[in-house]
Amino acid sequence: MKRFLYIFIPFFILLGILTWQAWQIFWPLQPAHESVLIKIKYGLGPSEIASLLHSKGIIADADDFTKTVRLFGENGSLRAGMYELPARVSAYKAMKILTTGKQHYIKVTIPEGWQTRQIAARFARELDVDSTRFMALVNDTSFARQKVKAPSLDGFLYPETYFFTYGVNERHIIERLIREFNQTIPDTLRLWAEKLGFSFHEILTLASIIEGEAMLEEEMNIISSVFHNRLERGIPLQADPTIQFIIPDGPRRLLNRDLEIDSPYNTYRYAGLPPGPINNPSASAIKAALYPADTPYLYFVADGTGAHTFSTTLSQHLNAKAKFDKIRKRVAREKKNPN
Repeated sequence: MKRFLYIFIPFFILLGILTWQAWQIFWPLQPAHESVLIKIKYGLGPSEIASLLHSKGIIADADDFTKTVRLFGENGSLRAGMYELPARVSAYKAMKILTTGKQHYIKVTIPEGWQTRQIAARFARELDVDSTRFMALVNDTSFARQKVKAPSLDGFLYPETYFFTYGVNERHIIERLIREFNQTIPDTLRLWAEKLGFSFHEILTLASIIEGEAMLEEEMNIISSVFHNRLERGIPLQADPTIQFIIPDGPRRLLNRDLEIDSPYNTYRYAGLPPGPINNPSASAIKAALYPADTPYLYFVADGTGAHTFSTTLSQHLNAKAKFDKIRKRVAREKKNPN
């Protein structure tokens, strides 16, 4: 009898311990109907994830989670991302969701004509990526030349609505935007640029200026004709969006001193195209740069409605500009004295 007790008492104690541990691993605290949305950042280890799950009230004990991950050999399988987990779930179920569960996708919209720094800021806000690292990659010449025939990726980050999983890094985001650009802009447009006597990078630069100027898509080809006419005659483009690109506090109303900034992007001081795109243009702007309307225009100015008045001579342009200045002053007075 004593021999029986010596053998089976330790066995039952061990069985009890294993049963208790299994209970902790596989059984939730108590049933709950609500769920919790959590974000697992890239690079977090099992213990850090366990602490996060415990702090959100998803699991009862952080140590149970890390033990479970080790027991099932899933240390390297926990994935970054956004997940929806039931509240008060078992350590095992939490582990299975984070290794095989469906992730939530985050919608990020990049408007047409946004500067790269604006795009970097949006991804930093929506996906918690590093905007400084994002900008460094865009301007990394060796990285850029692996993707495009240009020293920078400015202009190639295609404006569109994207869906990303949380935890994606800066490189993957940039590569996704470039892939969208390449899928949207066919090779025939690149070849047409060469037939016009431009590199595609130059056309992309012109398209970014057109995008910055045009409020209405139907005017893009006409605006393009103005810039093509000026380029042919060696007249400076005098495009305000290129100045907005180089001022640190833009966009804002430009001052006379802004037009004196010594920069190759200042199209008031230097004729020809600037060194590269000033924003990331739409397909419509790129096509407009390649297919300008046939016009004699050399000037244009806003007319106060979102459209522009186009002129062939300087005197016509100055008259149109004077009309717009009156409209702008009237609007300013109305804002100052709304009653």
